[in-house]
Amino acid sequence: MQKYLALFAIITFLFSCDDGDVITVELDFDDTFEYCGNLVFYKTKTTPNESLSLKVTNPIDAIEDILEYNNISADSPIVELVNPEITGNINGSTNAFNYRTYNSAISGNIFCNDIPPSNLGIENDYSSTSGDFTIYTTLIEDDNDGVPAEMEDINGNGDLYDDDTDGDGLPNFLDADDDGDNVLTLTELNDNDLVDANNDGDFDDDTDGDPLTNPVDTDGDGIPNYLDNDDDDDGVLTIDEENEIQDNNPANDFTNPNVADYLNPDVSTTVPATAYRTHNIEQLFVIEILVENISFSNLNQSEFDFGTMEITPSADRTFTPEF
Repeated sequence: MQKYLALFAIITFLFSCDDGDVITVELDFDDTFEYCGNLVFYKTKTTPNESLSLKVTNPIDAIEDILEYNNISADSPIVELVNPEITGNINGSTNAFNYRTYNSAISGNIFCNDIPPSNLGIENDYSSTSGDFTIYTTLIEDDNDGVPAEMEDINGNGDLYDDDTDGDGLPNFLDADDDGDNVLTLTELNDNDLVDANNDGDFDDDTDGDPLTNPVDTDGDGIPNYLDNDDDDDGVLTIDEENEIQDNNPANDFTNPNVADYLNPDVSTTVPATAYRTHNIEQLFVIEILVENISFSNLNQSEFDFGTMEITPSADRTFTPEF
């Protein structure tokens, strides 16, 4: 959505008093907002003590309606929002847009309390009698594996969704184990044990502080470990080198206490894997609201950018590839 205002949302309201004077009120709020219950979006400020709120009951009445997503198909781990754009009409009752001023400083989430603080009085309450609102939502997902999403475009065509090194259905930028060897990409980017698995005199670690400029490549085949399904080039796939503990994690299997078996070319015992590990996908919902054609007693405003809100779910989305 195109931003209609920059850092601050500013509107100057002109209200006529009974004696003919004009009262000028400048709304200068931060470009963020919060939400509460079923369903009020709001922002508050002090000096002066003011609030803006948008109560929505139609066509949605809960934040879950905004955050809802589905898989794009029955056999795909890719998801999309059900309601990326929601529009509704402001009528002053079921969908209400209000500007209020108060006689004291606002503290706490006053819109989340059934009973407002006793020491907080509303001096002015202006409710728009008409208007429209649009709620735009963007879902941003990432595997949080240490590789920036833009660097997981292996074929360089600008489409992150068609890069899937291990063919498990998850594109690399959502795949915490890019090569499908059951060792997390984050682990394979930078092995802190300073292992020289092939005894060539150079530690396998990336020691320059940036794992992406010189990622670990244990067998020296030109394929970094996080994209190599046989990291030590011993002829046994990394995923099948669970000789000690069969827990879908070859990184904790050590025949030699100094180096994990999957990085040790001298250990080539095969223990066939039976499953892939579960992947965690971090989510961020970015919600933006545009209010248009609002109308108070002595004000008409064509556009008002209500601002932006970000929501991070308490738990990651999970996906376990089919083995």
